[in-house]
Amino acid sequence: MTNAEIIELWLDALAAERGTAASSLTTYRRDVACYLGWLGGRRLAEVTRQDMVAYLAHLDGRALSHSTISRRRSVANGIHRFMVAEGLGTGNPAAELQPMKRPDRLPFTPGIEAVDRLIETAHALARDGSVGLYRQAGYARRAALLETLYASGMRVSEAVTRPADAVRPGTRMIHVRGKGGKDRLVPLHDRAVEAIGWWRELAGRYGSRSDVWLFHRVSNGEQHLTIDAALKEIKETAAAAGIPNASRWSPHKLRHAFATHLLQNGADLRVIGELLGHADLGTTEVYTKVNVARAQKMVRDLHPLSDASS
Repeated sequence: MTNAEIIELWLDALAAERGTAASSLTTYRRDVACYLGWLGGRRLAEVTRQDMVAYLAHLDGRALSHSTISRRRSVANGIHRFMVAEGLGTGNPAAELQPMKRPDRLPFTPGIEAVDRLIETAHALARDGSVGLYRQAGYARRAALLETLYASGMRVSEAVTRPADAVRPGTRMIHVRGKGGKDRLVPLHDRAVEAIGWWRELAGRYGSRSDVWLFHRVSNGEQHLTIDAALKEIKETAAAAGIPNASRWSPHKLRHAFATHLLQNGADLRVIGELLGHADLGTTEVYTKVNVARAQKMVRDLHPLSDASS
């Protein structure tokens, strides 16, 4: 069996047996292409443990994030584990490798003032009727998307594929379908709901309001906003707001900000994990790293046995 045939079987199994989301499968295909490209035509069944160690060293030598390296390693491991289970290989060359250590620090996370500045800039653009209805509707969609991302902490892939009826009437809750087809309800604050309403109103005036997608192209309600378009829009808005390092902003930074800012304000870690759609609390615990200084100050200032509190 060829490498390509094995990969298709593996991806089909992920979709059918685990309900892996289409967006995740697309990402895995890119990871597989990286792995097969590195193998240079060698058969997957011939890969050895030494080959796997060399592949991981190759990944470590590139300018990749910890999460990307971890995912690509997991993809390679998953392929070989699948091959063993299906009788397509005699052993998993990645099975005995040491697990990667989770980094102690978070990537760049925007502060509350910076996020507020970003979103206020988006709203200012959305209020400017002088740019014409088409552009104003696009700006209103942008403001609604940014408000929704920061209010809910959802992944951008989840946000851009929300159906038109995702916001439950009268509840201020949005239905999110996350990884593996798992559903959750996440509350939205008033500003996010109002921003969505303004975007939908302008889309209606333009004649393109969709009954299919919540965030869609202004010119075509049948096509949802793409992840790349959302990424471009947040960078443009950060630049328009005069925020330093605008190129570092992404929709995922708003997800980080959502979790970090809630934790800073005393939210329960388990609740944050549920809102984010994390299956494992350990994934959420990384956000506690940014809160150590605040916790130390709280103990120093408020603990009854602390000198500073007396």
